[in-house]
Amino acid sequence: MAVLETIHTLKDSFLDTSTVIALTVFFTLLCLCIIIGHLLEEHRWANESITALLLGLIAGVVVLLVTQFESSQILVFNEDLFFLYLLPPIIFNAGFQVKKKQFFKNFTTILLFGIVGTVISFCLISLGAFLLFSRFGFTTLTIQDYLAIGAIFSATDSVCTLQVLSQDDTPFLYSVVFGEGVVNDATSIVLFNAVQSLDVKDVSGLTALNLLGTFLYLFSTSTLLGIAAGLMSAYIIKTLYFGRHSTDREVALMMLMAYLSYMLAELLGLSGISTVFFCGIVMSHYTWHNVTESSRITTKHAFATMSFIAETFIFLYVGMDAMDIDKWKASNASPGTSVGVSSMLFALVLIGRAAFVFPIANISNCFRKIENNKIEFRQQFIMWWAGLMRGAVTIALSYNQFADATTSSTQDNALMITSTIIVVLFSTVVFGSITKPLIEAVLLRHAKPNHNISDATDIPSLEDLRLLFIETGDPSEEGNGQSSRKRTGLRFLTSSTVHHLWRKFDDKFMRPVFGGRGFVPFVPSSPSGAIDGAPNNPFDGAPSHPFDGAIEEEQTT
Repeated sequence: MAVLETIHTLKDSFLDTSTVIALTVFFTLLCLCIIIGHLLEEHRWANESITALLLGLIAGVVVLLVTQFESSQILVFNEDLFFLYLLPPIIFNAGFQVKKKQFFKNFTTILLFGIVGTVISFCLISLGAFLLFSRFGFTTLTIQDYLAIGAIFSATDSVCTLQVLSQDDTPFLYSVVFGEGVVNDATSIVLFNAVQSLDVKDVSGLTALNLLGTFLYLFSTSTLLGIAAGLMSAYIIKTLYFGRHSTDREVALMMLMAYLSYMLAELLGLSGISTVFFCGIVMSHYTWHNVTESSRITTKHAFATMSFIAETFIFLYVGMDAMDIDKWKASNASPGTSVGVSSMLFALVLIGRAAFVFPIANISNCFRKIENNKIEFRQQFIMWWAGLMRGAVTIALSYNQFADATTSSTQDNALMITSTIIVVLFSTVVFGSITKPLIEAVLLRHAKPNHNISDATDIPSLEDLRLLFIETGDPSEEGNGQSSRKRTGLRFLTSSTVHHLWRKFDDKFMRPVFGGRGFVPFVPSSPSGAIDGAPNNPFDGAPSHPFDGAIEEEQTT
């Protein structure tokens, strides 16, 4: 009786009852996901992504039973909610927390897999869909629809794999899988947008070049916008130093400027993912060091928490949306047809992924002189496997293309959406649950001691770095041990010339303007004009807080 009275009160209030119920359901499920995820932390076959997806499916079934199998607004997938509110904090935190040293050392490999590989997959999936879909009764899909299918199913979701891979045990694999995932999402969305603006009535030999030019323009300008937004935030916070009055202001400014960069990119028709990702990298390199110590701790935890909640929310959302019965009724397809179309799409995903992972990895090995630095087949297999899962980006793009399409029949559109949902559910639940034991069996059990495929194997100690970049003592005064370390440092300099030049440029030109590691904020009320206890030399002393060290160790780019 009390519950009925509460619902009646809600109906009479200014709040929308359906919104309150939806938020209550999702917040309850989020709490359950966190609790169950904690209990399954060491489980061999489960992780938080699969848990959230299954909980969403169960909740969707319950809602259907309660509404007597009628469609409910709580089950509808909203593209604006995904692209404007859920995706930005995930991508920003990815850039903010990324180990930049590993990311940029493997940047060429990441770009090859994330851009060239995605384009190859896009071409193969589009061609395969064009040749095979007619056998399943698709008669109204256009060339633009087939190209869109290629972009939709080229978007990977490597969350399950990243939850298993360790940045410490497998630094190269983690950085490549992580970096490729971000670049792949940006590339897929840029390709999708380029396809939308393509005039299919006037296709010629220059069409591919136009697509390539559009992609390069969008990717480069989006990256530059993200860098500019990050540098602007660093300059404003360094110059005004909000922390002398309120740490809340500097934390709020970091969050708002990060989100502003994403919205500006979308407003200008650019790639918001690329923009906010590189904005996060720049903010962690400069802006994060310009705020007070308490703000550093706050931002570190706040960005990670927002990303975690958004990520879990997305999997719940996808799971519940899969139970929207209207889509399944509109497709009017038999179970055999749905399974056949989904199987064909997933087969194209498998082939498209294999078509570039193994060739690009082997081509990359040809340029790796040191045998231990070459990508072994086991690692190539894990890289192939990591990109097989499909997630919310795939569903969101599918809705964008087929939910309101007028060029093809409603039945074909609905069948494409339901087939996309089946591929996402199958790849996430089945392949995601196998990922952890597979990586343990294929990779970790065969790991060689002290063998990392990344370039981190030839990074000298911190002493060598200090000798290389800071100390300028007379070599004749050094002992044999010092000479050996100096020679190691020189070898490191030879193999990392670009990195060394960037460090010199960063220290000489960028940090005096934009701050960064070692920045000492100016405080007028302080007798010395600086924060008490701050080091006089940017390179003196240890970080004042463990979180400082966590990011400072990555400030080598």
